[in-house]
Amino acid sequence: MTPLTLTADATGKAGKVRRTAWVPTIVLLLGALYCLVPIAWVVIAATKDRSELFSTFTFAPGSGFLQNLSDLTDYRDGIFWRWMANSAFYAGFGALLSAAVSAAGGYALGRFAFRGREAIFKMILAGVLVPSIVLAVPQYLLLSKLGMADSYWSMLLPSILSPYGVYLVRIYAAASVPAELMEAARMDGASEWRIFSRIAVPMMMPGLITVFLFQFVGIWNNFLLPYVMLADDEKFPITLGLYTLLAQGASQPALYTLVITGCLLAVLPLIGLFLVIQRFWSLDLLSGSVKA
Repeated sequence: MTPLTLTADATGKAGKVRRTAWVPTIVLLLGALYCLVPIAWVVIAATKDRSELFSTFTFAPGSGFLQNLSDLTDYRDGIFWRWMANSAFYAGFGALLSAAVSAAGGYALGRFAFRGREAIFKMILAGVLVPSIVLAVPQYLLLSKLGMADSYWSMLLPSILSPYGVYLVRIYAAASVPAELMEAARMDGASEWRIFSRIAVPMMMPGLITVFLFQFVGIWNNFLLPYVMLADDEKFPITLGLYTLLAQGASQPALYTLVITGCLLAVLPLIGLFLVIQRFWSLDLLSGSVKA
C-alpha cells in the first residue's frame, strides 16, 4: 500500500470519527433543551403579572415577580409556606429514616451470611419492580385501619422502607466494606454495632447520600400518596397544594400566576440540595481507610 493510500485511509477514518462524535453531542444538546426549556419558561413566566402572562411573548420577561411573590405569601395567610414546610419535613425526615433503614438492611444483606438471605434479597428486588401507584390504596386502607390516615405518619411510614435503597446499599456494602477490616475490628474487641457505626457507615456514606437524595426527591415530588392519604390542606405538601391552586385557577384565572411562582419556588430547594451534596459523590472514602 502506498503512502498516499495510507494517508487517504487515515483521513477517511478521522473524518468518520469526527462525524460519529457529533451524533452523541447533538443528542445530548437536544436532551438538554428538552429539560431546560420548560424550566426557562417557568422562570420567565414567574416574572409576569396577570395582564402580561397571556398577552406577551412567551420568553419575554415581565415586571411582576415581586408582586406575585407578595400575593403568594398573602394567599390564605401564607399557606403556601406551610406547604413548603410540610414538604421539607416529609422529604427530609422521611429520606433520613429511609437512609438509616437502608444502611442497616443493606449492610446486613451484604456483609453477613445467614439462612434465607438470598430469598430476602430476591423479595427486595421484586419490591423494586412494583410501582408505587399500586401500593397507594392498600397503604391507605392499612393506615386507615390503624387510625393514622390524614396524619403526618401516613406520609412518613410508607416512605421509610425503600426497596431500591436497600438494594443499592447492599451492593455498595459488599463492594466497599472489606471483610478483612471487619475481622480486624472484631479481633480488637469491637462490637458489631461499633463496627457498623464507626467503620461501615463512613465507608458507605457516598451510597447513603445517594439513597437520601433519591428518597428526598421522590418524596418531595410525590403527588399520589398525599392525594390519597391527606384531607386537611394544612398538612398538604407543595405538590398537592399547588394542584389545588391550579384546580381553582379554572374559575379564578388570577391564581395562575401564583401557581407558576409557586412552581419556581418549589424547584429551588431541589437545586440547592443537589449543589450542596454533589461533592460527596467524588469522595473515595474506601481508598483512604484501606491504605491507612
